[in-house]
Amino acid sequence: MTVGAVVAWNDVFNSEAVQHMIGRKTIADRVDEYGAVAHARIKPYFERAGVTYPPSSVVLLGLKRERKLCVYAAGPAGKYRLIREYPFHAASGVLGPKMKEGDRQVPEGIYPVELINPSSLFHLSLRVGYPNDFDKEHAAAEGRTDLGGDIMIHGGAKSVGCMAMGDPAAEDLFVLAADTGIENMKIIIAPVDFRRGERVTRTKYRPHWLPALYADIRQAMEPLPLE
Repeated sequence: MTVGAVVAWNDVFNSEAVQHMIGRKTIADRVDEYGAVAHARIKPYFERAGVTYPPSSVVLLGLKRERKLCVYAAGPAGKYRLIREYPFHAASGVLGPKMKEGDRQVPEGIYPVELINPSSLFHLSLRVGYPNDFDKEHAAAEGRTDLGGDIMIHGGAKSVGCMAMGDPAAEDLFVLAADTGIENMKIIIAPVDFRRGERVTRTKYRPHWLPALYADIRQAMEPLPLE
C-alpha cells in the first residue's frame, strides 16, 4: 500500500461517520451518562422561554461573524423562541461558503442534522448535512467534484471546517437532539446575522450564486426572534 493510500485510509477510518459505526458507546449510553447534567443545564432555559421540553422542533443557528450558536425551539403551536446561545470555542475559515475539501471553511446554508455521534473523536457531535442539494447542484454546474464533508458541531476547542463548542455545550446539544429527534431539527449557518441588517462585504469565495444563497438563508432566519 502506498503512503498516499495509507493517508487516505486513515482519513476514512478516522472520519466521524466511521467512528459512529464502530464506537462502543450507543446514543442511549451517552444519554444515560450525560442526560441528567445536560437536562439540569438546559431545562431552566426552556422554562424561561415558555417552551415545553422536549420541544416539537429545534433550529440551530450558527453565526460565523458573531461566533456563536443560537438554539431555537418551538412547541406544538410552532412559534420559535430563543432558548440560549453558546459561543464557538473554535471555527476555522472566514466568511463565505465551503467550496471544496481542504479549504477549512465552515459551510453556509440550511442543513439537516444527519446523525448524532456518541463516539465522536471530539467528545460528542452532531453531523451537519453538508453538502446539501444547493451545494451539489452548483458544484455540478461548475465541475467541482470534491466538496468535502464530515462537518460537525462537536466538543473540544479545535476546528477544521467544524464548529467546536466545548464539551458541556456538546453534551447539551447531543441530549437535546436525542430527546427531540433529528428529524425535527435543522441547522442554519449564516455568515452574519442578517436580521440585524448586517451585510457581507468580503468573503473567501464570491461565486455568482452567493446572493441567492444569502437570500435563502435570510428567509430561513425570519421566523427566529432576536431575543
